[in-house]
Amino acid sequence: MTKLFATRLALVATMAMLVSPAISAQQGDEATPPSKPGKPINTGDVLSGELNAMKVRDVKKAGKRIAMYQITSEPRRLPAPNGLCNLETGPETFQLVTSSDAQATQLKSFVGKEISVKVDEIACASDPGQMSEAVITKWSLIKKQ
Repeated sequence: MTKLFATRLALVATMAMLVSPAISAQQGDEATPPSKPGKPINTGDVLSGELNAMKVRDVKKAGKRIAMYQITSEPRRLPAPNGLCNLETGPETFQLVTSSDAQATQLKSFVGKEISVKVDEIACASDPGQMSEAVITKWSLIKKQ
């Protein structure tokens, strides 16, 4: 019986030694100051980041699957009245709304790559189905030289 108790005690002591560094690391993370809001992005500015594509169901077209494109970038502040889009640092994901099949075809070849777009119209995401934090409704692709 003493041997069983000693084994259990050794197991508990070992677990305590393994857990305590993780707890202190978590406490150290909490002490870091909050991130500063991103730099502002206004109409006419350039947004750069990695282009991602997702297949989503279009509510307006009887659930037809369509491609949705988004840029993942550093946090950016939007112009008033949108501000930080109810986020601490500003949005990091920006949905690119395609207005034509030509724009969709143009983006398709850049999926997974770094791109830059000139922002002509931007707002915070407001529809429940949107997967990005901000939406760029008017844009133009900037060719890298």
